[in-house]
Amino acid sequence: MSISDMQVSLGAYQSAVVDRALKTWSENGNTARLWHGDATLWSGADEANWLGWLNIAPQMRDQVDALCAFAQQVRDRGITDILLLGMGGSSLCPEVLAMTFGCPEGWPRLHVLDSTVPAQVQRFADAVNLETTLCVVASKSGTTTEPHAFCEFFWAKMQGTIGDTAGQHFIAITDPGSDLEALARERGFLSVFHGLPEIGGRFSALSNFGMVPAALIGIDVQGFLERAVAMGKRCKISDDGNPGLLLGLVLGELAKAGRDKVTLVTSPKLWDLGAWLEQLLAESTGKKGRGLIPVDLEAVAAPDMYGKDRIFVYIRLKEDADAGQDADIENLREAHFPVIQIDVAELLDLGAEFFRWKYATAVAGAVLDINPFDQPNVQESKDFTAELTQAYEKEGVLPVQKPFFADDGVVVYADEANAQTLGTIKNLNSCIAGLLNQIRSGDYVALCAYLDMNEDIVSVLQALRHRIRNVYRVATTLGFGPRFLHSTGQLHKGGPNNVVVVQLTSDDAADMDIPGRAFSFGVLKQAQALGDARALSSRKRRAIRIHFKKGVIAGIHRVKQAVRED
Repeated sequence: MSISDMQVSLGAYQSAVVDRALKTWSENGNTARLWHGDATLWSGADEANWLGWLNIAPQMRDQVDALCAFAQQVRDRGITDILLLGMGGSSLCPEVLAMTFGCPEGWPRLHVLDSTVPAQVQRFADAVNLETTLCVVASKSGTTTEPHAFCEFFWAKMQGTIGDTAGQHFIAITDPGSDLEALARERGFLSVFHGLPEIGGRFSALSNFGMVPAALIGIDVQGFLERAVAMGKRCKISDDGNPGLLLGLVLGELAKAGRDKVTLVTSPKLWDLGAWLEQLLAESTGKKGRGLIPVDLEAVAAPDMYGKDRIFVYIRLKEDADAGQDADIENLREAHFPVIQIDVAELLDLGAEFFRWKYATAVAGAVLDINPFDQPNVQESKDFTAELTQAYEKEGVLPVQKPFFADDGVVVYADEANAQTLGTIKNLNSCIAGLLNQIRSGDYVALCAYLDMNEDIVSVLQALRHRIRNVYRVATTLGFGPRFLHSTGQLHKGGPNNVVVVQLTSDDAADMDIPGRAFSFGVLKQAQALGDARALSSRKRRAIRIHFKKGVIAGIHRVKQAVRED
């Protein structure tokens, strides 16, 4: 099956699953129900309150002139760098825009900070000249822990550099009436841009949360939104000519049939798009023991490396088509794997893709019979983290966890249930084997790294995940904390219990205080990791935490060497 920009190769699933689902969807008038906000299409809860994203693109077109005028004002002031301070839905779309469009000549460069790891915060601070930097504090609720900490840190630095006019180097993007808006008004921020309360964070890409940063770096916001509007019109069609409907039905129905590992393959220039898709799919659908499991940045392998739990989505940019990727995808088709190919004509068509995927996610949520607009299990980790940081503020220390195993600077922690399953451990090799040998058909391994997301560490962790994939023939994911807590973290706790989690933490060579708090970035990062571990334990997940007391890269190499065939 194919429509103008999407080819769907499903084999037997086409007639047995998808055609039937399309027929049922059409007979029930579900496209109209979706657009009219009928909550019974999903769980019958509050879904109708979260559908503002359906019409935000045409609304934003009316603001383009004002956005572009503001961006020009910033440019005329000599601003060379935009430092966005956000998390999750407030940061991932801007990151994709920065990584995809780069820095158009004459426009500021966009940096996106979404980590509490001290070394990463310091790297971003060192990367900009505050005198020519505009800080964008982005938080829908206005109370999110990480953006607040970033704001206080850079506010203190900016005051030290600029003085009393520091507020003119800050803007806020937040929902009306939030605590962040009040702070921005109090401190004299240059401007405040409002989000729409009826749009959840991960659905906010086409609102001010995505379009303000886009304008600030010189992207053609008008063209971007026009493409989103056009895709929205196509998604009002009630049959298989609706690109968002077809994509969502395929993903949802094949997940129910056991193919829940949505393996993303993108053209090189679109390499970061998967970070946004990962949050959208995982956080929207990973609940009630169900969910789509996005697999991003896992290199394509020979077909015999994959199990029957995979479906591949190839997002192919026409102007950046890679012959090797084309050949890999064709090999997968010939091996009868389900493949969806989406053809993107040019970079501005990302506007259309943002809408297509949001619509598809809403459809998949209906198929899976869940509410795709809430994130109940994200709060669990936040609550545990809050307990830990509050305890630290009172006592000056975090709770001490007893190591399960330690050897030459590598320390392994596990809860009681996982420790009992692992049994007596003689060395790191037997520890890793004890965990990974629990892998069953249909499982996936999640590497959750509370580490500096720099090129060297990313590279060695990618090598580790591919080693695990190749030895165990299992899907793998790689997330960096705390950002994945606002993304795949929901899936790990609320989705199916088919995840094996390897948390990775380390000591910090240096730390930095958070102004106004009695704890540092390092303590916050550690509390987030411990809170995540508690949430995983409460959900009875197979999980361990590996802590590196020294030499993070060398330690990861040791873990990789421990992953071996029997």
